[in-house]
Amino acid sequence: MSEIITEYRNENTKNIDLLSTLDIVKKINEEDKLVALAIEDELPNIAQAVDIIAKQFLKGGKLYYYGAGTSGRLGILDASECPPTFGVSPDMVQGIMAGGDKAFKLAVEGAEDNFELGEKDAEILTENDVCVAISASGNPKYLLGVLSKAEEKGCKTIALTCNHKAAILEDAGHGICVEVGPEVIAGSSRMKAGSAQKMVLNMLTTGAMIKIGKTYENFMIDLMPTNEKLKDRAIRIVSEIAAVKASTAFETLIECDWKVKTAITMLVCDLTKDEANNALKKNCGVLRRTLKSLLTN
Repeated sequence: MSEIITEYRNENTKNIDLLSTLDIVKKINEEDKLVALAIEDELPNIAQAVDIIAKQFLKGGKLYYYGAGTSGRLGILDASECPPTFGVSPDMVQGIMAGGDKAFKLAVEGAEDNFELGEKDAEILTENDVCVAISASGNPKYLLGVLSKAEEKGCKTIALTCNHKAAILEDAGHGICVEVGPEVIAGSSRMKAGSAQKMVLNMLTTGAMIKIGKTYENFMIDLMPTNEKLKDRAIRIVSEIAAVKASTAFETLIECDWKVKTAITMLVCDLTKDEANNALKKNCGVLRRTLKSLLTN
């Protein structure tokens, strides 16, 4: 078994149980400040992972997060946010936990130590997909099973851990190691390690979605306006990009069934709904490319 750095005791917080409430939260905050700095050291590896994911997306592949405990829950959280944010299918980014969906709320004993369970859960992978194994310690046998099966399937593999001695770093094709040091409470990797994993996962999906054209400037122009807040956001996005009044943006969005890119293309290029949709289709749905092709002809 590899040494588990995330289990070390934090010398800065040994007497935390003797501190005032304010000093307790100050200690936690001081440690949290180290997370972003640790991630900064790994930005080149994170960028390479983004490019791997974006390349596989363009092949029609999917992104799968695998993890146990906190790491698994963070993967499911990031995956669940992709459809409303980027308008993608729920199948495009998926989170899978050791122990199944019930493990999201309740611990399933022995699941993370089950190599065969990892192999079974990874059967769905294909050569076009990307598998990200997430673990603070990087040693669960479940994830080693996942990576073993992923390699057999020809799937791209990425390890995300907070331990440079992690076993998953040896088994994955690409590694990201954000060493945040010992936790405020020894072994509680839902804290700094969890924060680091959450931030990196945000970078992976957001970066990949940007690379495949799911944004225009810094607008999420593929969002799904499923409630009043998102409809208001869609109106503001169309109004600003197309330089029209909010009322005009609203009317156009109604006409094109709340498809933000269609509305923008209609207004900027003076097209009908069908013409705008056809233009977007010819340009793989990338708004910037669509507008450039229409406005330069």
